[in-house]
Amino acid sequence: MPCTFSPSSLIPAGLSVERFEVADGVLVVTASTRRKEAVCPSCHWSSRRVHSRYVRRISDLPCSGRSVRLLLITRRFRCDVDTCRRKIFAQRFGDDVVSELGRRTCRMECIVHHLGLALGGRPAASFAKRLMMPVSNDTLLRVVRRRARPRADPLSVIGIDDWAFRRNHRYSSIICDLERRRIVTLLPDREMATVAAWLSEHPEIQIVSRDRGGGYGDAATKALPDATQVADRWHLMENASAAFLDAVKKSMKPIRAAIGATIIDPTLLTSAERLQYVGYLRREETNALVTDLAGEGVSIKEIVRRTGRSRKLVRQVVRGERTDLFRTRQGTLDPHLPYLDAQWEVGCRNGAELWRRLRTFGFQGSLRVVGEWATRRRRSERATASQLQRIPSARTIARMMMDRDHLTKADAVTITAIEAGVPALAKVHGLVVRFQTMIRTRAAADLNPWIVDAETSLISSFVRGILKDKAAVSAAISEPWSNGQTEGQVNKLKLVKRQMYGRANIDLLETRLLGAA
Repeated sequence: MPCTFSPSSLIPAGLSVERFEVADGVLVVTASTRRKEAVCPSCHWSSRRVHSRYVRRISDLPCSGRSVRLLLITRRFRCDVDTCRRKIFAQRFGDDVVSELGRRTCRMECIVHHLGLALGGRPAASFAKRLMMPVSNDTLLRVVRRRARPRADPLSVIGIDDWAFRRNHRYSSIICDLERRRIVTLLPDREMATVAAWLSEHPEIQIVSRDRGGGYGDAATKALPDATQVADRWHLMENASAAFLDAVKKSMKPIRAAIGATIIDPTLLTSAERLQYVGYLRREETNALVTDLAGEGVSIKEIVRRTGRSRKLVRQVVRGERTDLFRTRQGTLDPHLPYLDAQWEVGCRNGAELWRRLRTFGFQGSLRVVGEWATRRRRSERATASQLQRIPSARTIARMMMDRDHLTKADAVTITAIEAGVPALAKVHGLVVRFQTMIRTRAAADLNPWIVDAETSLISSFVRGILKDKAAVSAAISEPWSNGQTEGQVNKLKLVKRQMYGRANIDLLETRLLGAA
């Protein structure tokens, strides 16, 4: 069925094409408005008296792979109202065609705005050039800033967290609307006064979800005393795991005694391990000296003066946080130990030959690593089992105690010996499991009994932190809100920030994030 094509259908509505031509690969369209009158922008009276005409050069969306330049014939009118101070005015075409001082049609401005939001400056400018809409990166950023619209929705539940504008130098704060799942604003820092000032401007907020840091909690308490504060559940789980690892580190000496690894024979060590053993003995001597002085009632300041050690080191020893234990080296060879044992049993005792065979199975380590293993294996044939016992690291022990589904038989025996020999650590393991189960099952009624049972254990410092923030922790167990959504928005923010290279000012970041939501 034949159809009629009109060039006016390719340009914004309300305009009529007078002529068009192609010049230097650009489609030039001359158009004018169909209206015979215009409204004065000052007095808002209509006028039909034409004073003169001029041409506006406007960029429009491309057509058939060509850039389009719109020559818009614009009329000037005379205002007939005697009291109006504007005697001559230019006609306006409306926000759906082109703005008052715009150089692009509104539909092209909308595309430029979305390109700026999605890609930023330089990437968007490069992409716009490929789309036959050449525009500079500075113009893109100006359009993004100019079309920014602040959020006016009422807030009820918010999440607040910090993010690194420049790691270890400058930090800012992000505030999210957890109900609508979008960013509300970015604050220039994470100071309590800044956060409290912003919260005071929004008294309608009822719930504030935050991390375990004290700054945001104090700001919310000061600005919104009636709001419910909710601690982040992920941070609670992570803090409990960190507290358990701390307890394992403090219990390393009883653990060594429990698994029978108290005897160290220097003759069984390689040359590199003997150097480490000398350092271990030196640290043990320092620990014993500080512990004896602390047992006599000497203050930390006086111990620092007498021993010449740093205050931080002395404090760690006094609090039982410095548990130096000598362990034989473990590394890339561990996955290949069964193969090495099998080769050793069939008679291959040369370290270089063992290394060459391991290379065929993808081993990337050096010859020295295999040679040290062979040396230790020869010496072990004349040693007892207690002399060969290897103690795992504190982190490995903590992992094995918390995740028992994939333990080997040897690991299970080791963990059973540790729990039997160090009952205080076994008690802490049970308390941490109870706490994490309480978080997962939302059993808020179990919090008070758990605190009573845990306040005298090895994780007493963690319990004290829970007591200081008890209301927020209890709300984290019972309330459906958490700060995980805010953490996700921080990841999105970092992605946008990296796209912008050096142009990531906080106002532009906020504009792009709010505009893209």
